[in-house]
Amino acid sequence: MARFTLPRDLYHGKGSLEELKNLKGKKAVLVVGGGSMKRFGFLDKAVGYLEEAGMEVKLFENVEPDPSVETVMAGAKVMQEFEPDWIISMGGGSPIDAAKAMWAFYEYPETTFEELTIPFNFPTLRTKAKFCAIPSTSGTATEVTAFSVITDYAKGIKYPLADFNITPDVAIVDPELAEKMPAKLTAHTGMDAMTHAIEAYVSTMHCDYTDPLALHAIKMIHNDLKDSYDGNMDARDRMHNAQCLAGMAFSNALLGIVHSMAHKTGAAYTGGHIVHGCANAMYLPRVIQYNAKNEEAAKRYAEIATFIGLKGDSTDELVKALVDELKKMNAALNIPNGIKEYEGGIIDEKEFMDKLPTVAELAIGDACTGSNPRIPTQEEMEKLLKACFYGEDVDF
Repeated sequence: MARFTLPRDLYHGKGSLEELKNLKGKKAVLVVGGGSMKRFGFLDKAVGYLEEAGMEVKLFENVEPDPSVETVMAGAKVMQEFEPDWIISMGGGSPIDAAKAMWAFYEYPETTFEELTIPFNFPTLRTKAKFCAIPSTSGTATEVTAFSVITDYAKGIKYPLADFNITPDVAIVDPELAEKMPAKLTAHTGMDAMTHAIEAYVSTMHCDYTDPLALHAIKMIHNDLKDSYDGNMDARDRMHNAQCLAGMAFSNALLGIVHSMAHKTGAAYTGGHIVHGCANAMYLPRVIQYNAKNEEAAKRYAEIATFIGLKGDSTDELVKALVDELKKMNAALNIPNGIKEYEGGIIDEKEFMDKLPTVAELAIGDACTGSNPRIPTQEEMEKLLKACFYGEDVDF
């Protein structure tokens, strides 16, 4: 038996933020990030709609990129004191992911973060509040997924939390919020969405319900991401839908080792964070080359290539065409070829090599590894990570 879970209601299209005024409840905590939603007027709009719905609203602001365990606990404390019956989060993936984890600690203060890091081990939610997610970026699709990524900075590890309990009740996918994204964020979040869709399509958990969502998302992203990056707002609006479709696919089909590697390299180095979407973009071509040694995975990569109009006379040629096309997309979006080039070389080569065995071990143990079509050994994961550092092709 398999399961397919989505939010109960999904509102989409320009102006759909207004749906907030139709929520039924008495109190809402609104969780947001560093200020863009306030600067562009969306925060005031959201508060106004909630007050129109008859709710008392409390803000929890300034959730950082790559939200920490400490931020989650602080937000949960605010919720425990205010006792909302709606938790609403608006912004990029970070505030929404943080709010999902806050939700669990609000309803179950006695639970521990370590318990939540065990996949599909959340307690039953909705005993106190429902959840509404409103994305402002076109990539993470956390508004429709059973996932949250929280960083333990003391350990330098990003933890993907996974449980169908944290799939939001309501998603509002209003493209007007995404139209304010800067080009670099558009590129990184867009390739994050592409990675979601491709990994979902080749996942060992894919099914008839997830395949069409993944394929259509891949085609939309392939067609629209560069134009969105260049400032075409019609393409930007379509990308907001595409990333949501990719999220529907991967939330149910799960992901693979591109994400395992991105999770475990993201916060591992003293030089700085590797932005999640950029990490996925850099790692994806190498992981495809690695996974394509699995016959079934190669067949499915070839199907993706054919679906987006790439040419090849054999499975191998189609896989190569897909890898080349993704590299071409990265170059057009000014995404570096490998970690060594990232942000002008902020990740120290010696530190990377010193930490390689530990990072590889952690990546293999990541929650996303189990649904990858090929499970790497320690040696293979180290070789993969090295290839991603130097921007080299993979043939093993």
